[in-house]
Amino acid sequence: MMDYRKLGFRCGLECHQQLEGKKLFAESPTLNSGAEPTLSVQRRLRPVVGETGEIDAAAAAEAVKNRSFTYKGDSADVDLVDLDEQPPRFLNHEALKTALQVAKLLHMEIVDEIQVMRKAVVDGSNVSGFQRTALVAMDGFMETSQGKVAIPTLCLEEEAAQKAESSDSSVTYRLDRLGIPLLEIATAPELVDPEHAKEAAEHIGMVLRSTGRVKRGIGTIRQDVNVSIRGGARTEIKGFQELRSIPKVIAFEIERQLSAIKKGEKIEPSVRKAEPDMTTSFLRPMPGAARLYPETDHPPVAVTWEMLASLGKVELLSEKVLRLESEYGLSPQLAKEVLEIPAFAWYVKRFSRVEPPFIAAVLIEIPKEMKSRLKLDASKLRDEHFEEVLSYLDAGKIQKGAVIELLSDAALGNNMDISRYAAASSEMLEKEIDAAIASQPGLTIGAYMGIIMGKFKGKAEGKVVMEMLRKKV
Repeated sequence: MMDYRKLGFRCGLECHQQLEGKKLFAESPTLNSGAEPTLSVQRRLRPVVGETGEIDAAAAAEAVKNRSFTYKGDSADVDLVDLDEQPPRFLNHEALKTALQVAKLLHMEIVDEIQVMRKAVVDGSNVSGFQRTALVAMDGFMETSQGKVAIPTLCLEEEAAQKAESSDSSVTYRLDRLGIPLLEIATAPELVDPEHAKEAAEHIGMVLRSTGRVKRGIGTIRQDVNVSIRGGARTEIKGFQELRSIPKVIAFEIERQLSAIKKGEKIEPSVRKAEPDMTTSFLRPMPGAARLYPETDHPPVAVTWEMLASLGKVELLSEKVLRLESEYGLSPQLAKEVLEIPAFAWYVKRFSRVEPPFIAAVLIEIPKEMKSRLKLDASKLRDEHFEEVLSYLDAGKIQKGAVIELLSDAALGNNMDISRYAAASSEMLEKEIDAAIASQPGLTIGAYMGIIMGKFKGKAEGKVVMEMLRKKV
C-alpha cells in the first residue's frame, strides 16, 4: 500500500453544485431543457488584463487558438443578460439564501458584504468572456473520519454554457445552462489519501442536498480535485461525474507524477481532465489570480442580520436518517432511501395501522423486487396505486403477502381485484394445516410452512401461520 504521507501528498477539493430556481443574474428559468434552438449568435473573445495588470496564463493559452464561438438556445431559457446584451439584474435572492444556509452548515464565517467579481474565461463557455462569481463565506470546516477538514471559501457563481460541438477553428455552445446559480465549495489541501477525498466529496454532497434547493441528476454536481506530491506540482483534475472514480484517478495522477520525477522531468502546474479509463489528460495551464477583476455593473450586497435570521434551521440529511431510524424503526439503509420520498410521513399518518417499516418496504423494496424477480416495469406504478394497496392493508382486507401481487397487477395495467387475495380466515388456515399434517406426517415446521404459504399465496400472513404451526407440530 502506498504511504501518501511519505510522498508529501497534498489534496483538496472544489465541489460545484447547480441550484434550483431562476438564473443568478437573469429572469430566465433554469430548465436546461435542450429544446430545439430558436436563436443563434456568434462571438470572438480576447483576453484582457486583470487587477494585477497581467493577462492570465490560461486565458492567453486559449486566445492563441483563435477560435470562433457560436451560441444557440431556446428563447424560453435565454435572457438578454445571457447574451451579454444587457447588464446583470440583481443577484438571485433565493440562490443567495441557499448559499448562506450551506455556509452555516459548514460552520463558516459569512462576509459582511458580497462583492461580485468577473473571472476572465475565454474558452467560449461564457458569452461575455468572463464568469461572475462572489465570495459568500470563509474559514469553515467539516468533520470527517480523519478529523476536521478546513473549508476556506464558499462562492456563488454563474454556471458556464454547455459545449455542443467542437473543431480546431470553432466551438458551438448551448445557452440553456449558462447563468444557472452554482455553489463552489473549496476544501483546504488537508485530505490525507484518495479515499479521504471521496469521503469529503460525499459529505459536501450530503450537506448541499440537505437544503432541498439543489438540482439532481448527471452533470448537476461536479468535483475538481487538486493534488500534488513532493517534487511534483499542483494539478487540478476536472470532469468527475461519479464519486467512486475519485480514488482511482488520484492514484493514477500520483503514479504519473512519480514517473515524471523518476525520469527527471519538470512537472508544470496544470489543469487535466479525468478520463473514463481513470487516467488524466492535459487541458490547459493552471489559471491564476490575474483573471479576477470587480463586476462594475452590480452593486455590493450587504448581508444583514435580518437576512441571516430569516434562513431558519436546515436539518442535515445525516441527522434526518438517524431521526427516521429512531422515530419509525427503520433500518439505516431504508431510512436513507426514504429520504427520496417526501410523502413518507404522510403515508405513515394516513395508514396508521400499518407498521412504518412495512410502508417503507412497500414504497421502496417491493418495486425493486418486481423489477428484479418478476421482470415488471415498476415505474408504471403511480401514487394512487400505493395509496390503494395500503388502504386495503390498513383496513385488514388483505395480508402483507398480497401487496406485491396487487402492485404487479397494477404494473401490468390491470385493476386491483382484492377478491383474489382476500385474507384467509383462521378457520381456513387451521383446516389446511391439519390436512397437511395428516397427509404428510413427520415433516419439519419449515416444510409445513412452505406448503401452507404456497397454498394461500399472499392470503395468509407468515407470522400467523408460524404461530399456528408451533401449536400443532
